[in-house]
Amino acid sequence: MSTRPWIVDDDLWALIEPLLPPWPERAPGPRPVPDRLCLQGILYVLRNDIAWQLLPLELGFGSGQTCWRRLDRWQRAGVFDQLHRVLLAKLNAAGELDWSRACVDGSHVRAKKGVPTPVRHLSTGGKPVVNTT
Repeated sequence: MSTRPWIVDDDLWALIEPLLPPWPERAPGPRPVPDRLCLQGILYVLRNDIAWQLLPLELGFGSGQTCWRRLDRWQRAGVFDQLHRVLLAKLNAAGELDWSRACVDGSHVRAKKGVPTPVRHLSTGGKPVVNTT
């Protein structure tokens, strides 16, 4: 394993880059930090278990706030779910997954609770009339 596990190599980046949403052409503000550097900043924060605001600027990943915003944007776009599926498919094709040891839990598959609620049916009978007596 690399001494700097937050560095994204070219092979991994080739899988990730097509999944990222395009940057808006007319986005306000300064030119954004490149996506690859932001991803490395995100991985640095997660690997070192530090607060976003403690991400060292001298590493060139942008500010912690920038990396956090990019993480949020990518999460909302479903990038990490897509990446998970791509990596699983790639590992499965290479015979690197042992499916006999797989498990499913509520964090990946929604667990239904209780018995299903019966569907309400509309009455086909007439409506009650007002008593005129």
